[in-house]
Amino acid sequence: MTEAPETTRPQRYPFSEPDRLNLDPRYARLRRDEPLSRIRMPFGEPAWLATRHADVRTVLGDPRFSRAASVGRDEPRNWARQQDTGILSMDPPEHTRLRRLVAKAFTARRVEALRPRTRKVADELVDGMLAAGPPADLVEHLATPLPIRVICDLLGVPVTDQDRFHTWSEAIVSTTSLSPEVAQQYIDNLFAYMGELIARRRHEPTDDLLGAMVRARDADDRLAEEEVVRLAAGLLAAGHETTVTQIPNFVYVLLTHPDEWDRLRAEPALVPGAVEELMRFVPLGASSAFARYALEDVELGGVLVRAGEPVIVSIPSANRDETVFAEPDRLDLTRQANPHLGFGHGVHHCIGAQLARMELQVVLETLIDRTPGLRLAVDEAELTWKSGLLVRGLVAMPVSW
Repeated sequence: MTEAPETTRPQRYPFSEPDRLNLDPRYARLRRDEPLSRIRMPFGEPAWLATRHADVRTVLGDPRFSRAASVGRDEPRNWARQQDTGILSMDPPEHTRLRRLVAKAFTARRVEALRPRTRKVADELVDGMLAAGPPADLVEHLATPLPIRVICDLLGVPVTDQDRFHTWSEAIVSTTSLSPEVAQQYIDNLFAYMGELIARRRHEPTDDLLGAMVRARDADDRLAEEEVVRLAAGLLAAGHETTVTQIPNFVYVLLTHPDEWDRLRAEPALVPGAVEELMRFVPLGASSAFARYALEDVELGGVLVRAGEPVIVSIPSANRDETVFAEPDRLDLTRQANPHLGFGHGVHHCIGAQLARMELQVVLETLIDRTPGLRLAVDEAELTWKSGLLVRGLVAMPVSW
């Protein structure tokens, strides 16, 4: 075990601007030679960066590393504003109290009950895409509306308002795409919108998740009104934003790996495993975020992390760890052992993981069935990628079939 010399100069991080879905080769070098390294993000205090699978799991799952300890600190980050991340900045038992309120809505059984409705929505959206004729934008016709409709059905949010809250939700994943003032305005708008819906539920009770949250709030004085609003807004934003991004990411990877796309078309039964492999393979995060702070001295990756020091984890790097995944840089839709961390790990493991899995499976199954000749309608180099966000994704994806 070693300690970093006081004179060690932290590396600038992120190492480079996101390049499509490619992972910076420096992660592989760090996993091999320096699995815990000192970094300096554009804003906030210096931090440690964990790049190996085992160390990332430890930081995400060990109670000696705390998210709540980030509150009031100059947290390392890629954006100027200090942002209240609500439940993402909590540790148990406070975190458990809020998470328990909505966890039952995202069980595997509840999500499976949504699958037929999701298939119907996917078919309707593909009908519209086919009617528009090639080339059609997969992002506009399928990737964006499907997750929004599903989360609206689950929460009980009017889908007619989707354009408004989808715009506001960008503030949740923005780093530099929005100015601090606009980002805060969008967040305030989202909170105000959810507050109005919650107030309406008190006068017009419903059986959806929002109605259940209101009943739980009114039956439990320990749950503050602001907590319900923030939790509902977070579910609405997070419940569609990442899946909206991952759908075209997944399709892009498959179409640029034609052998794997052909294999999937020939064997649709591979879709569930393919979703897991794509979750591993696609580096969704443009950079790491949401530091955990050591509550005591902890040995990690052969280095002593002192109490009070922040640690950032790279999930994309962990998902390419050579000691865990055979040929990690190869897309293999038949991969058997796949303990990827695409949905996180520990108490902050994505509560909507089962919902996202189901939606991604339905989309791939529908495209295989309805558009087996799917292909990019432009040269790959002509595709435009989003910038200034926590996630990587396509602005548009013109396709033919």
